[in-house]
Amino acid sequence: MRIIRYVNDRNQKQLAAVSIDNIVFDLPYSDFMAIVYHAREQGKSTLQVVSDLVSKIESKKQLEEVNLTTPIDAPEVWAAGVTYEKSKEARNYEATQGKLDSNTFYDKVYDAERPEIFFKSTAARTVGPNDPVYLRSDSNWQIPEPELGLVIDSEGAVLGYIAGNDMSCRDIEGENPLYLPQAKIWKNSCSIGPAILLKEAVEDPYQLKIICRIYRNDEKLFDGEAKVGQLKRTLNELIGYLIRDNAIFDGTVLLTGTCVVPPNEFTLSDGDQIEVEISDIGILQNPVRLASATVSVS
Repeated sequence: MRIIRYVNDRNQKQLAAVSIDNIVFDLPYSDFMAIVYHAREQGKSTLQVVSDLVSKIESKKQLEEVNLTTPIDAPEVWAAGVTYEKSKEARNYEATQGKLDSNTFYDKVYDAERPEIFFKSTAARTVGPNDPVYLRSDSNWQIPEPELGLVIDSEGAVLGYIAGNDMSCRDIEGENPLYLPQAKIWKNSCSIGPAILLKEAVEDPYQLKIICRIYRNDEKLFDGEAKVGQLKRTLNELIGYLIRDNAIFDGTVLLTGTCVVPPNEFTLSDGDQIEVEISDIGILQNPVRLASATVSVS
């Protein structure tokens, strides 16, 4: 079972469940966490509560008929880096100007006990399906990073799974690792959606497939895929380091790293279309736009 939000006829955000055949069932809750809290009060799983409601609702709406928004206002989005071998290779390429035989700190973090965890976004900075993601004005090498996101509570328990696009500036991060915040955080640089796949509906998250497609002028420029099972670390391991001595809020999203990287010569352009698809979750679509420069640096 998947949970979505959409903008209804009253221009309000409506929480809903989506069946396997893409039928939409409106839910009587204000947001995703409200369902979770109610389920806990009833001593039931979130899936049980949603399934009970859906069985009593008649709906004729189809998923393609509704205007999707973010399924949750995640108070914070965090991300893990260098969790796949493909990501390590890409970071090494950036840091060494293509000298792939050179060892770097990315090799060290890939093999280290402690993973790379960094802050990515807040609810106000995060966009959803069909919203534009922006390009930084001071970067010439930018790509999407398709990732599985974990929706967690304040104790680190996984509530569901979501698709995420962790936009990244490869040239800024490659120039100096201390520039990571600028390579990762700017306006509309994080997208999540289109749905939350409830944890109870997933037998093995490591079998989920991540696909990324990039289109330019209706032509597909890139198409790549991988499985979550290619992760170097476990999902619980990443969560454990995130919540260690840290205050995490209910509904936080942890992006678990990218395993699909476009060719090194590729960079996004204004007008491109990005699709991040994760099996059983859906397709997160975002157009690419140039960010308006609001501050001039002399």
